[in-house]
Amino acid sequence: MHTTREISPTVFADARSRGLSAVAARILAGRLSEATRLDAVIAPQLANIPPPSKLQDADRAIARLARAVTDHESIGVLTDYDADGLTSHAVLTHALVRFGVAEDRISHWIGHRLEDGYGISGTLVDRLLESGDQPTVVISADCGSSDEPHIARLKAAGIDVIVTDHHRVSDAGPPVSAYAVVNPNRDDCEYPDQAIAGCMVSWLVMSGLRQALIAQGVLGESCPKLGDLLDYVALGTVADCVSLGDSEINRAVVNAGLQYIKARRRPCWDVAATHLTRADRDISSEWLAFQLAPRLNARGRIDHSMLGFEFLWTDSRTDAESAFLQLDADNKTRRALEKKMVETAKPLARRSRVAGSHVICVVLHDGHAGVQGIVASRLVEAEGVPALVLTPGSEPGTLTGSMRSIQGVDAKLLLDDVVSEVPQAILRYGGHTGACGLTLVEAELPSFSEALQRVFSSRYPSHPVAPRFITDGTLLVEDFSLERVHELESLGPFGRGFEAPVFDGVFEVLSSRPVGSDGTHLSLEFSIDGQTVRGIWFSAQPTGHPAAASPGDWLQCVFGLSINTYRGLELSITVRHGEVVTEGVIDG
Repeated sequence: MHTTREISPTVFADARSRGLSAVAARILAGRLSEATRLDAVIAPQLANIPPPSKLQDADRAIARLARAVTDHESIGVLTDYDADGLTSHAVLTHALVRFGVAEDRISHWIGHRLEDGYGISGTLVDRLLESGDQPTVVISADCGSSDEPHIARLKAAGIDVIVTDHHRVSDAGPPVSAYAVVNPNRDDCEYPDQAIAGCMVSWLVMSGLRQALIAQGVLGESCPKLGDLLDYVALGTVADCVSLGDSEINRAVVNAGLQYIKARRRPCWDVAATHLTRADRDISSEWLAFQLAPRLNARGRIDHSMLGFEFLWTDSRTDAESAFLQLDADNKTRRALEKKMVETAKPLARRSRVAGSHVICVVLHDGHAGVQGIVASRLVEAEGVPALVLTPGSEPGTLTGSMRSIQGVDAKLLLDDVVSEVPQAILRYGGHTGACGLTLVEAELPSFSEALQRVFSSRYPSHPVAPRFITDGTLLVEDFSLERVHELESLGPFGRGFEAPVFDGVFEVLSSRPVGSDGTHLSLEFSIDGQTVRGIWFSAQPTGHPAAASPGDWLQCVFGLSINTYRGLELSITVRHGEVVTEGVIDG
């Protein structure tokens, strides 16, 4: 069911020497390399963020934007439809308005996932070129690094395109038609942190633009810095699942941004916190990742995501409330779609694994393209191998899909290898180490699937299979305390590359009661060495099924520690997975 993280003895000893508990030291030592500076993890500093000038092409981009501001040019803001793109959009728009650009000189371009696809797409360019008031400058965020043909069309129309992005640049290099390409993942970029999100790249460029406008006398020295926009950057960073491990920048901006969010200075944060929290202490990186970000992303999965930007941008609480309610409804729709597709996909995935597949490839002919990635993630969790979920594409004879990978397996490299073997199969693809999207020719699915299994075996001959859960081991009875929870929380922010602490243990169930509107969750009480500890197990059982755990059972758990604010401040266990076992039997 689980395996225990390996730890770095050096990091463990360093953490203990700083006065941290053995549990906290274990958390750090299981996530960080020996070379990691603990100070950068425990107390990251905004002051240590390298300047925008370290980014290749940043000075050129800033100079062009400064000219656009001073000459009162029309500026187009073009971003992706997910949370990173939407928060980037908010950062760029807020900064431009702060620098004196009239709102009616800013046009907004956000692609539709199903109609346009990712990035600076052909259909999005069509709409921009057909618009009545074309911008003279377009600045992209979280996209554009691989969109040369479409950028070339904008250039031919007299539009300067400034790309700000963080995705891998294509093998052909940065798009040559772009006026500037600011991306820390360029081969010729010396920026010391390649793990920053698209919204952070946008923030850096805007920070550099502020400095340039002050130097030119366009803005006064009193023009506020952009620290107050780090709330958007925090959300986008966490939502995009970039590393929160060895990246001091990401840790610093998430910590700083969370403080702005907790202050509720924008209507969007006040509305979200009102609906989704009981107390400000509930607002954390995990809250951003699992509560707020899914609601922003849900809109882009099933409809046009402009509403997400409007939710973030508006200074009207009434409008923010209205937008949130629609985003929340969209998220419920997304969850229903996800549930149906997962139920269909899981048996297919199981058969694929039994047949010896190293990478699960599932075609859902009635599936919704907007939730492919979520379903793929569920299959990875269930089977411990990379998974690709495909649904019918918008073009006849095509399939579109999302791939999710496991630790140690680079999804983008796998697809690079497949393209080398069967170039006729894949029409378009792109992504990260852990996640990719693609469009392929449906008739070529057999050759694609065979090539995918073949290149996996070649590149990863040991056939890695991820354990269902990786835990931080067991806890002593004295670690079940509010003091320990507070200490562990102080190690945050948690996210990709620096996962929240998860432990394992076997506990006696004292009481068990279905809760929630559909009765699928379990409220539990455990006996832990004579101490009674409350717990919650979300989605423990389907509606109408017997309880997953009953009084008197011994439950082998994978769990996290938390504080229940419903009854004041009370220690609680959140069960991630549980299996009833014979007393004392532990499956490692």
